[in-house]
Amino acid sequence: MPSIRILTLISFFFLTHGLFSQSQLVIQGEVIDSNTGQPLIGASIYLEGAVEKGVVSDLNGKFSLKVDGLPARLVISFIGYESSVRSIQANDLSKSIRFFLKPEDLSLEEIIIRERRADEQVRSLEMGKSSVPLETIKNIPALFGEVDLLRSLQLLPGVQTAGEGTTGLFVRGSSADQNLVQLDGAPVFNPSHFFGIFSVFNPDALNKVDLYKGNMPASFGGRASSLVDVFLKEGNLNKLRAEGGIGTISSRLTIDGPIGENGSNFIISGRRTYADLFLKLSSDESLKDNRLNFYDLSGKFSFRLGEKDKLTISSYQGSDFLGLENQFGLGWSNWVNAVNWNRVKSENSFFDLQAYHSRYTYRVEFNDPENGFDWSNSLGETGLKAIWTQKWSNNLQLQGGIQSSWYHFSPVDLSPAPNSAIQSIKTSPKNGVLNALFLGLNKDISPKLSTEAGVRWGLYQQIGPGTEYTYPNEIPNRNEKLDSIGYKALESMQFYQGLEPRIAFRYLINEQFSIKTAFNRNFQYLQIATNSSAGLPIDRWVLADRYIRPIRSDQISLGLFHNFDQDRWELSLEGYYKDLNHVIDLRNGAQVLFTDQVETELLSGDGWSYGIESLLRKNSGKTTGWIAYTWSRAWRKIEGVSLGQAYNPRFDRPHDITLVVNHEFSSAWSMGITFVYTSGLAVSFPVGTYRLDNQTVPLYSDFRNEDRFPDYHRMDASLTWRNPDKGRKWKGSWNFSVYNLYGRKNPFSYEFRTITNNDIRFENPDGEVFSTRPGVVMTYLFSFLPSITYNFQF
Repeated sequence: MPSIRILTLISFFFLTHGLFSQSQLVIQGEVIDSNTGQPLIGASIYLEGAVEKGVVSDLNGKFSLKVDGLPARLVISFIGYESSVRSIQANDLSKSIRFFLKPEDLSLEEIIIRERRADEQVRSLEMGKSSVPLETIKNIPALFGEVDLLRSLQLLPGVQTAGEGTTGLFVRGSSADQNLVQLDGAPVFNPSHFFGIFSVFNPDALNKVDLYKGNMPASFGGRASSLVDVFLKEGNLNKLRAEGGIGTISSRLTIDGPIGENGSNFIISGRRTYADLFLKLSSDESLKDNRLNFYDLSGKFSFRLGEKDKLTISSYQGSDFLGLENQFGLGWSNWVNAVNWNRVKSENSFFDLQAYHSRYTYRVEFNDPENGFDWSNSLGETGLKAIWTQKWSNNLQLQGGIQSSWYHFSPVDLSPAPNSAIQSIKTSPKNGVLNALFLGLNKDISPKLSTEAGVRWGLYQQIGPGTEYTYPNEIPNRNEKLDSIGYKALESMQFYQGLEPRIAFRYLINEQFSIKTAFNRNFQYLQIATNSSAGLPIDRWVLADRYIRPIRSDQISLGLFHNFDQDRWELSLEGYYKDLNHVIDLRNGAQVLFTDQVETELLSGDGWSYGIESLLRKNSGKTTGWIAYTWSRAWRKIEGVSLGQAYNPRFDRPHDITLVVNHEFSSAWSMGITFVYTSGLAVSFPVGTYRLDNQTVPLYSDFRNEDRFPDYHRMDASLTWRNPDKGRKWKGSWNFSVYNLYGRKNPFSYEFRTITNNDIRFENPDGEVFSTRPGVVMTYLFSFLPSITYNFQF
């Protein structure tokens, strides 16, 4: 650790050498879509004849460009928009200039799927980062016609899935809980509906999404693996409008527009399934009383407080419930809120302040006179984050800040029915505070060599109220508890701290070819204790404490990036190695939902993963899309699991191939095709059976996940018709999708049980008996599944 700190300090000293430069004239401005009034992110701004000295607009569409003298001719361009050229005079420097760009009327040969600079892949410092434009996401064939953000990210290299119909992300050999999924800066604990079949994000309400698999900026932390950064879009500044869709199992509606005339706006979006309404129409009485639904509602209000200040308020609420004949019920809900204040202090100085609160609740109810119960739990995170950004020149930027987060995990509450034989259980609450300081630096060392360096220092403290148990030799054992210690509110229980250095380099071989390398260290102070690879709504979250140490993740990566054919094509090849410490797994036969001593059900150890990711993407033309191949391995080594030998977690899938193709036949007709092939999940199959209490019980090997499901593959297709008349106020389109086009029966689960053969019978004194034998029953979720969706705008 001391050597890393010294290396970090030396790097910052070297990179900040020559920090200050001579003052220059500065042009400030904002790039805006002339139709919607929305800021354009990543627009190029440069002086005529000096493209290499240009800048790009930030998340608010703002920019500042230094010039040596005036007058000067300024060029503003953005892919898919008409360029603007303006002569800048000395009197223009006293104010921020707004540049309105008009969308181009693109021909089929110039259809673009990108929302960034054409050469960004080669020139930027970003490595292990993927951005999927929302228009591409909406064109990808969808399950039940429901366009899904997280399922689209599963098509990127380095991202594995938990199986059929799930939205869980397993990034570069890490588990799903090691991903930080956030909406406008606020964390989302369970980003899925319908047990992971759909994500909670309504695509109509989204502005952009970025996935960081490596080289995560120092301003982000708290998770060991990746960041899924989702942004809600802002409302139209010019007029009120609406869009939505009516699908096979759900419908959605989004309304947005201006608030007053000062640049403020709003957007409100809602979505609900009606599967439960169809159940009530069933003639089967056993189905009528079932409940199966989800809904989500999101909104964002943006206020211009002046030329330099902007305030946004975002909120999301979503809920799911599954009920079977008034006997069993399972429900969960998310409530996420974020308030952001952005201030432009000067042409080179920016300040962002964010407050957020995220709450996740879930419950299970079982109505039975003898064994009925009501089980519930909730957890939340509340935080405050401040970021200062300072630019000294076009090739030097410094960013620093502070973040404070408070975790609160409510007690698990098990309330039995009045006459139930089950005993009530109530665990102690868990609380923690994580404070972090961070500093990041971007600098062009030379025209070819650039670097991004950062460091994050996390200070975590578990605090009361709570209860801590003691065990012989400090080894948790459910049968050998010595004592318990009670802590009052805010009383310190356990302390951890960790320094997280991050550094990346980009070397530009030529204008279309670059080499990048990066190192990232991350600490994570909360985990999920589960034996399900797919993740369940009632999985038990645990905070770092006396016995559960925070995860430490070190990742090093190296990549080659090449653009060709005038940046129409992108080719990338990335390799990585990731080392994990203090990852947890369950003991054999562990029960984590109904205990206050969850540490006795867990074991911890090391993990590592490595792989090579390749991506070839076409960005423009009639046909766009990409093909990706990933070879990767993931391993765990935990004392007490698999006899202490290394084993593969369930999401280890060595080979992964994805193909995404979008084609425009005309202004009215388009199609999309996706193909997925992956190695099968790593699982443990029984090696035999034994008798226990007159029942046949499967016998498993001492070694975990030695077997595999069959390889998984599937093709989806969609066809879209949209009204080509651009002058109409009401614009409609029809989407026809087929999930699993050739009807592949990919296994979801296997059940090992006794099978009765109805065709073979024999007589005995007690009557006719069917023959029985041990067997395996495979369950699959979806075969050939068509759907239709009507989308509209007005």
